[in-house]
Amino acid sequence: MRDTKQTAKKGLSTWRYRLFYALWYVVNALTVIFTLGLLWGLAWEHSVRHYLQGFADAIVDPSVSPEQKVEALLAWMRSPRVPEGSPYQGFLENRDPVHTLNSRRLLAICGSAVNAFVNLAMSAGLECRRLLLLNEKDEAKHVVAEVRLNGRWVVVDPALRALLRDRQGRLLTKEELRDPRILQEVTRTMVGYDPRWTYERTAHVRMERIPYLGRFLRRVLNRVFPKWEERTANWTLILERASTLWIVFAMALLCFSLVARTALRWYGERRLGITCVRLRKRLLRACQALLEIPATTDH
Repeated sequence: MRDTKQTAKKGLSTWRYRLFYALWYVVNALTVIFTLGLLWGLAWEHSVRHYLQGFADAIVDPSVSPEQKVEALLAWMRSPRVPEGSPYQGFLENRDPVHTLNSRRLLAICGSAVNAFVNLAMSAGLECRRLLLLNEKDEAKHVVAEVRLNGRWVVVDPALRALLRDRQGRLLTKEELRDPRILQEVTRTMVGYDPRWTYERTAHVRMERIPYLGRFLRRVLNRVFPKWEERTANWTLILERASTLWIVFAMALLCFSLVARTALRWYGERRLGITCVRLRKRLLRACQALLEIPATTDH
């Protein structure tokens, strides 16, 4: 009976060791993969930023005022120098700024027009973000942009190529445009404006795109962190630039794998008596071997 218990205990111990090493190698492999993914995303983001910076510099004079920069971007969007045979003509759902800026058809869609405007405005040194106009079901009926000028977030409609102003020429915020009289005064002569595009319900993040949980998450966040969209970081680039979104996901996955690796190492050392060589020591040994540096003994 005792031999049977010892055999079972030994078998269980062997199973734990095998499972530990299997998980250890998997977690280490994932850490390497996520690190490479993050580096690739950073390189991708750098290339996109470089492209957008060159595009913005060709359109906007950096010495002019912020308002003149906005007008210059809208003037370019009214008559973009985009070849008719653009290879991106068919990507109507594409939100990549490189594709958007090279397609007349994409620039004619409100969401894509805002994407192009926001990316170029940020590259030109402006604070800018997208703004969704929602209906009673929290569905987006139109997309515009907000630009911070003179300490105020004023509304720009890139799809209609217009800065929204009142009769006196004063730039308007979304709060002011919630007044039906002001909105009607501003838009009655605006070609292509749909009267249904009102500002009673607005958002910066379209949570409803998350299946099943989107509306619930919005309600929870609004209850726990009122005005979280206004007070937190600019969500526009994460939602509208694929390279930025890739970096965010890669960083989240890398952090998860590092936490899992730390927890697994703790379990192995405390419960199984396994001493794991730390990652920085592995890297140090690899550098020493590569550079032929003699390893120093620990005292």
